[in-house]
Amino acid sequence: MNKILQRALVVLASGALVFSGAATATAQPLSAAPASVSIAAAKKASPAVSIKKIGNKTVSGSAKATIKPNYSKAKSAKVKAATLTVKKGSKTVAKNKASVKLSAGTYKVTTSVKYQYKGKTSTVKKTETLKVVKKAAKKAPVSKKANGYKCPSGYPVKGNRTGSKNEWKYHVKGGAFYDRTKPEECFKNTSDARKAGYRASKR
Repeated sequence: MNKILQRALVVLASGALVFSGAATATAQPLSAAPASVSIAAAKKASPAVSIKKIGNKTVSGSAKATIKPNYSKAKSAKVKAATLTVKKGSKTVAKNKASVKLSAGTYKVTTSVKYQYKGKTSTVKKTETLKVVKKAAKKAPVSKKANGYKCPSGYPVKGNRTGSKNEWKYHVKGGAFYDRTKPEECFKNTSDARKAGYRASKR
């Protein structure tokens, strides 16, 4: 009987210890889970004035390309001055000009824009390399002189000048007037004849 009682007391004591541990664990304050903070990516504010690239230019012959400042601005921004400073190598071609005429060559172009925005006056600058390229001249059509009524080998199209230039005609083999036409010049093809100012014969 004493042994049974002793065992019962041991079981009760063990239970009490377990319960007190559980109670202690329950009583401990729960650590707060870290609050998830959503960080919205801040939108980058658009500049009040943004300078754009002018870009390369192409000219014909001795002509010059006219360049001007190229920029965009916010509605509330007020541009007070927009100028160009142009250098070719170490030489300054133009300084603080509203527009510049440039012949063929490579240049360093600095665009400067002075503006007022929200009561504050600021200046923005940007430098770019700009090329003015001369347009390739069109090649004149190649022609050869005729030998009487015959055209040289490889130049079968006959160019016949009759009256004014509006009446210049070219003739091709098989045409009604080809054999009886004495040409002033002969061409490789009809395209070259047209470029030289001739029109097709109706027959």
